[in-house]
Amino acid sequence: MFPRGREVILGVGGGISAYKSADLIRRLQDHGFLVTVIPTRSSQNFVGNATWAALSGRPVYDDLWSDVHSVPHIRLASSADVLIIAPTTADLLARIAQGRADDLLTNVLLATKAPVLLVPAMHPEMWLNTATQANVATLRSRGIYVLDPDVGRMTGDDVGVGRYPESSKIICALDEILESKADLVGIQVLVTAGGTQEAIDPVRFIGNHSSGKQGYAVAYAAAARGAEVILIAANSHEPTIEGVTTIHVKSADQMHEAVLTHFPSTHILVMSAAVADAKPLQESDKKLEKSTYQSIELTPTVDILKTVGALKGSQILIGFAAQTGADGVAKAKEKYGKKNLDFIYVNDVTDGAIFGSSHTTGAILDGQGVIEEVAGVSKMTLAHKLLDLASHKLGLPND
Repeated sequence: MFPRGREVILGVGGGISAYKSADLIRRLQDHGFLVTVIPTRSSQNFVGNATWAALSGRPVYDDLWSDVHSVPHIRLASSADVLIIAPTTADLLARIAQGRADDLLTNVLLATKAPVLLVPAMHPEMWLNTATQANVATLRSRGIYVLDPDVGRMTGDDVGVGRYPESSKIICALDEILESKADLVGIQVLVTAGGTQEAIDPVRFIGNHSSGKQGYAVAYAAAARGAEVILIAANSHEPTIEGVTTIHVKSADQMHEAVLTHFPSTHILVMSAAVADAKPLQESDKKLEKSTYQSIELTPTVDILKTVGALKGSQILIGFAAQTGADGVAKAKEKYGKKNLDFIYVNDVTDGAIFGSSHTTGAILDGQGVIEEVAGVSKMTLAHKLLDLASHKLGLPND
């Protein structure tokens, strides 16, 4: 199960500016968020559910009494990392301040433990009304984030405070609330994960113990930071990551082909997969009987890291080295120099350590030596550390 951090519930109130939330969905997705829309019934007079479903790529929920057996308001509330209501009408502000729960959206709001960001949009007279201002003060006193509306033209000829803010302003507020960053927007990240299997016959193969957890963590972290992510997964049983393009392969040759296909358009390649070093010289198309199964003639597999290292231009290339014994760092330095890497992560897998675990211990190196040692950190933490280094080396602004 991947950590939370990307799930947004977007409530849409019944104001004319509801159409602007269509752009907000797109910008949220650009920043790595996954969006589920809950429109109020009155908002559907302005924008229909088909629009929200098409833009979000997810079902739209608008009825408290549908799928009652799944308790939708609790399920949605517990899945959210943040709840945004944009636009928030004067009526919605009042109902939320009163603690009302008379539709699906307000039920979800009362049930969630996630931060809540309200984006009021209404005519100036309604925003400045003492009742509305008292409701805003009440909500803020309860820890709910209420974004001040912009100043500008409203419906008709009205001009003043109450305008729906630009999507960028809403997302800036959201990033501050969640303490998140989207420094990889516009960046393509290619990740390999899992362990390749080199077939001996239809039943047996040469392989390793890699679970793919680290590669999947890197893919998830990159997507959460706004990157376009392609994950090449070899024989991993990790759950699919929504919003990440996943290509499943089995062998080193298949992984090599997939990497070469996508590498030219890649900005960052993280080669965390454990690629088998050798494969049978000949693969039998029939199961080998035990009586004839005496020895296997091997040949080296393609060296994917060395191949892309020779091809790389401005791309950032991060390799992994699973080692045993006290000379792991020395071996990683040697691998770094031979394969034109930018960074390499080495860990000690003596007695099967690290494989299949959610945590890792090792060291990150560059051409100067060890940059940082990590001990017992989550693989997600390591993923962000590696992406931080790659982002910095690309000269990207840190949001």
